[in-house]
Amino acid sequence: MKFYVGAYASSPNVSGWDAEKEGEYYSQLKSLGSIKGLEHPFVGNLHGHDDAWFLENIDPNWSFVFTCIPGVMGALSKNPNFGLASDDEEGRQQAIEFCAQARDAIAKLNQSTGRQSVKGIFLQTAPNRTKASGSAQALEKSLNTLLEWDWQGAQLLIEHCDAPNEDHAPAKGFLSLEDEIKVLKALNEQTKTPLGIVINWGRSALETQRAEQALEHIEAVKKADLLEGIMFSGASHRESEYGVWKDTHMPPAPIEPTSLMTEQVIHDCLSSSGFAKDSDAIIGIKLGIRPSSTDTDTRVRINRDALSMLTRYFES
Repeated sequence: MKFYVGAYASSPNVSGWDAEKEGEYYSQLKSLGSIKGLEHPFVGNLHGHDDAWFLENIDPNWSFVFTCIPGVMGALSKNPNFGLASDDEEGRQQAIEFCAQARDAIAKLNQSTGRQSVKGIFLQTAPNRTKASGSAQALEKSLNTLLEWDWQGAQLLIEHCDAPNEDHAPAKGFLSLEDEIKVLKALNEQTKTPLGIVINWGRSALETQRAEQALEHIEAVKKADLLEGIMFSGASHRESEYGVWKDTHMPPAPIEPTSLMTEQVIHDCLSSSGFAKDSDAIIGIKLGIRPSSTDTDTRVRINRDALSMLTRYFES
């Protein structure tokens, strides 16, 4: 069993760009036999710094899932009305244009690899509804547009992010899981290319600041027959360099002792998902590394050790 890695989150280049350092990081990632491919950040171009570098340094056998969240958050910093679920038409159109850029980047990557190398694209239901108006109706309208395009086999997937909660300020504040499920179920009755939902453990836990929330979200999405994957990023109620209930992609315990996402929690989520060892589901990790001065060898080792937790589940 092999898995996806959101390698950008644990890169030594999170806040800058050093091609040589990134090259060493990718070289070590290629040596990890448990990596199926990358959860790849989309910010408007195929690669945030150098498309040619990226195409030259990836493993030609890797599979990819694009995630739009880095670009979405950048756009929201400039326009709080940006988003596929925005009730502001200008903001909604900006999000659609951004998705068109992602579509073109997928085509560029596939052309370079000579195959369908992108399994899916994670879409998020911005805007932050504590700052702008968003709705299920606007999301459905946007997805109808996206479904008309040629995605070269990449599945359109909603990555659920924490919805507003009256008890605390949200990290993302996007649509509720209930609204996302409602929209996708309605669209899937009309389309030959079904949409799905991916759960990120940490982003679900942040919604109610309860570790159990991620498992409940997995169960709800599975019941709706929409579950296409789980990405494991941790979170915690305890003080650490990762912050208290922050979307900082905390590694699992015991790698990060304060993390609420333990190996047993990961195994419980995988068990609830029903994903089999031969499943083509999107399963993986996305880990931030603290402190920022951590060397490349350690960054790769943390990813390797977290991947081993997934491997042990499927080998048990």
